[in-house]
Amino acid sequence: MTTKSKTTKIKKFLEERDGKDVKVVDLKKSSNVCDYFVIATFESPTVLRSTVRDLWEELQGLDIVVNDRHKEVSNDGWYLIDCGEIVIHLFSEEMREFYSLEKLWDGYIKQKGEQIEG
Repeated sequence: MTTKSKTTKIKKFLEERDGKDVKVVDLKKSSNVCDYFVIATFESPTVLRSTVRDLWEELQGLDIVVNDRHKEVSNDGWYLIDCGEIVIHLFSEEMREFYSLEKLWDGYIKQKGEQIEG
């Protein structure tokens, strides 16, 4: 399975778990950090915690190795999972708006002729 298809499955999983405005940012040509960001917003810490717990099984099923992650879902409103080629950002609404990762990368990506997938 390709990295892109794994990313698509993660996006679908997050949408099914009430992730709002789930976006995939393709960084293959723009960055040497990773190939994709997956970004999602969750309305409550409870839903975020539940999603993170279930996400581990999903990642294992996709044979994705997690390189680094927060040890627990804290109250800061941002949960990061580094899977090497895929980095998953799960936000509260407030923190997603504050960090605006899509906007941060959008101008740079457009210069390269790429797009953020909705």
